[in-house]
Amino acid sequence: MTSEAEREQARERAADLLHEAGVVLTGDERREMEVVDYSFDRLEEVGTEIVVYENNDRYCAKELVLFDGQTCPEHRHPPFDDYPGKQETFRCRWGDVYLYVEGEEASESESDGTLQNPTVEPPFRDEYYTASEEIHLTPGEQYTIPPDTRHWFVAGEDGAVISEFSSPSFDEEDVFTDPKIDRMESSY
Repeated sequence: MTSEAEREQARERAADLLHEAGVVLTGDERREMEVVDYSFDRLEEVGTEIVVYENNDRYCAKELVLFDGQTCPEHRHPPFDDYPGKQETFRCRWGDVYLYVEGEEASESESDGTLQNPTVEPPFRDEYYTASEEIHLTPGEQYTIPPDTRHWFVAGEDGAVISEFSSPSFDEEDVFTDPKIDRMESSY
């Protein structure tokens, strides 16, 4: 498990990247920043730092921060009860983001179904990264992910800041492709 000292260091690094992107945080936002290691204790490779501005019954607004090469693992936001699933728009504010969504594989090999020239590779446990349509976002570009769509993303070499605008967020309902991940247990 990632230690509290490591989490505090991650909050400071994320606050620095947000500052670099021109995002001003309040003291409370800085202290309450979520640091998620997705149950792997490999925060530098697999993790996300999250500032939640608002999450109510109509909409959600967040900042997502990823360090150099840090990956948010593959997951989807499924429907449940009367909720159709979360639809989210990622807008890159700073750095490069490589977003992978389920869909057509642009560079798929005919023989084995694997990508021939992906820009990035999954950090490990690559059998749990199945979404392969690559969308490269640079500052000012955005992409909307429909509900219940498998996706994962990784920052480029300088890290990344992503503004997320979405329908209400129910993190406890997210479904990760990797069964080892317990999203709610891995967030502090």
